[in-house]
Amino acid sequence: MIKVPNSVAHGLLYLNVLWIGSLVDLLKQHKLWNHCCFLDRYARMSYALQKVGRPILYSICEWGEENPAKWASSFGNAWRTTGDIKDNWDSIQAIADESNIWGRFAGPGRWNDPDMLEVGNGGMSLEEYRSHLSIWALMKAPLLIGCDIRSASRETLQILGNKEVIDVNQDPLGVQGRKLRSRAGLEVWAGPLSKRRIVVVLWNRSWSRAPITVGWREVGLAPFNPAIVRDLWAHSIVSKSMRFRLTAFVAPRACKMYVLTPI
Repeated sequence: MIKVPNSVAHGLLYLNVLWIGSLVDLLKQHKLWNHCCFLDRYARMSYALQKVGRPILYSICEWGEENPAKWASSFGNAWRTTGDIKDNWDSIQAIADESNIWGRFAGPGRWNDPDMLEVGNGGMSLEEYRSHLSIWALMKAPLLIGCDIRSASRETLQILGNKEVIDVNQDPLGVQGRKLRSRAGLEVWAGPLSKRRIVVVLWNRSWSRAPITVGWREVGLAPFNPAIVRDLWAHSIVSKSMRFRLTAFVAPRACKMYVLTPI
């Protein structure tokens, strides 16, 4: 990663963009503490990147202070929705809830960014990290690894390398999943995928193991419509012809993640 200081924003940075563009695939720009000019700086950088001649993901970071979901797609491809993430359970929950608010503004080429993944940094349990990655993948967030993979444990690499979860994140339909229901810490998150499929996350944010149920109507399926249900963390088929609803017992601070494929 090449870091370019914001202090050179008056001309020099933009003169160097053509050179930078030959070396990087992503450029992230923070907001300077000058509210009168920050939109102009983003506009000028966006214009310069378009002149490079190849795709470069332009990531805008002003920590969600000016509601960037409403305007940042005019300049960039992703924008931070919140303050900086921390490697703890409270931070993950708060950022997930905040990013959920802005889901309708996201889509292919324009993404809400709830900040990098904390998986593997040691502040949470493996179940909490699975929940973290599952919700970020469902929300179509940029999945940027935030730990040192050179020293990551096998369990961390297994979580980060779950291809089925990554496939949900990279689904070409590009629709951000959202929270459908929350009661006493038991939540249902879901969203559409390509080929008429649906991703569902049953997330237990409470301190006790509990059953969580999602009905077919909640996710846009007819109750009598059978669906293949695949568990993305167990890498197995739960049912080849499930109707009406799906119920799973979920451990505290854990989740279950499924893809429903209507038959």
